[in-house]
Amino acid sequence: MSSGTRDIEFIYLNEEFYATHVPVPDLDLLLAAGWRHFGERFYRYTPGFYNSEVRVVMPLRVCLDRFRFSKSQRRCLRRNADLECRIIPAEVTPEVEELFHAHRQRFHRDAPYSLYDFLSDEPEHIPAPGLLLEVREGDTLVAASYFERGEATISSLYGMFIPGHEKRGLGIFTLLKEIEYGLDRGMRFFYPGYAYEGESFYDYKKRLGSLEYFDWQGNWMEYSP
Repeated sequence: MSSGTRDIEFIYLNEEFYATHVPVPDLDLLLAAGWRHFGERFYRYTPGFYNSEVRVVMPLRVCLDRFRFSKSQRRCLRRNADLECRIIPAEVTPEVEELFHAHRQRFHRDAPYSLYDFLSDEPEHIPAPGLLLEVREGDTLVAASYFERGEATISSLYGMFIPGHEKRGLGIFTLLKEIEYGLDRGMRFFYPGYAYEGESFYDYKKRLGSLEYFDWQGNWMEYSP
């Protein structure tokens, strides 16, 4: 078990359903019960595989009412203060697709094939209100992320950035801008997605702060890295 979590009684879950429309209050309830979705496919599962190991999946959320940007997060925001950020209704443009295919080269295994692995054909509306964060350096799109909003929640879907800009920390930067969007609108929770117990590629989510994890028994527990 990773630090910050109590021993979790393992409960096997592997469930899914499909929905073309989810009312925003229902999206809040689904996220609070450990559900995620790619496009119209909603899923939740407790065993995951990472580096040929079976791991317990950890849904995470940030409690926005007590969230404060850390020193390193404020540095990341300042480091990228020269970039232009714009949030618009979610859409897939040729420019974003080009960024996606550049970003996917970072993956040495299990690289995603298409943005539509994560999004519906109409991400602005289906299955819930979707948004696109564009991050530009001059005229160049250097990062982008998709997220959605419920009634009192923000949920991150997929983020990407152009290779060669690793020192900027653009992956963290887009998450922080999504959190900022939720804070500005008085949202209660930000869902960054799943992580695993133990060390993994997804541990950057565990460092966001003001975190809770779902114990798969209906409870959200405080997480301390």
